[in-house]
Amino acid sequence: MDKGASEIPTSLEECSLANARRIAAMLDLDPSTIREGDLLPRGWHFFLLATQTPRRDLREDGFPGLGVPLPDLDLPRLLLAGRTVRYARDLPIGAEIERYSHISEIKAKDDQKGRRALVTVSNALHVAGDEMPAVTETQSYMMLPAGGRFVEARSRALAIIADRTKASTPDPTLLFQYSALGFNSHRIHLDRDYARDVEGYPDLVVNGGLTTLLLTEFARCELGIVPSALRMKNTAPLFSGRLLTLAASRESSGWRLRAHDEFGTVAADAEVEIT
Repeated sequence: MDKGASEIPTSLEECSLANARRIAAMLDLDPSTIREGDLLPRGWHFFLLATQTPRRDLREDGFPGLGVPLPDLDLPRLLLAGRTVRYARDLPIGAEIERYSHISEIKAKDDQKGRRALVTVSNALHVAGDEMPAVTETQSYMMLPAGGRFVEARSRALAIIADRTKASTPDPTLLFQYSALGFNSHRIHLDRDYARDVEGYPDLVVNGGLTTLLLTEFARCELGIVPSALRMKNTAPLFSGRLLTLAASRESSGWRLRAHDEFGTVAADAEVEIT
């Protein structure tokens, strides 16, 4: 992936020791084991994709944007549909990182399912001075009209079949810490009244990026997996305070990581290539 539409970086950030240690603390790891010059664990780069949107420019839902201005399509609801991440090399903690971001695709539809649009934003992270990116990530967002309501499908729990599983229960504190580190002020992650009364969810929604991080940390810490690429699809929302099951299965081309809700429904599905 090249540097996008411009050779001028969208942002220049330090891959800071302080942020790396805060991520470790959020994940209940010992922050003191993270040192300047260490390689940032794969998956921890999300804070380098944060924006610096002034409050006056925030969307009504509090979302700060994707590093580049979103198109005005009169579609106020925003859902993360998926992401693809590729790692060419690791990011040294303490290095200056150039980020290049641009909207790479907009697909608008208006049919029997209603108006909607899929917006894809491409990001490239370069260690300053390097021509080739260390990490590339595309994020796809579904933009929808106002007024949608989430309908919970309460049914008998589905069996989870996997080589390894781990239970987790994301709470509001974890959602806050992840949102703060990524400077993501979308109110569905922070404001329970907004999530329930405006967006129609039963509780705070777990960040799609947080789900990805929990899966990759499960793979890194408990399976010893070093991903070279990850393709994630978010298929259903997950909610604060509810059981989340992380599952991993070995496949011929790599690993399959999934996050299941309390009913066993697959909420996030990732294909992982390994080094």
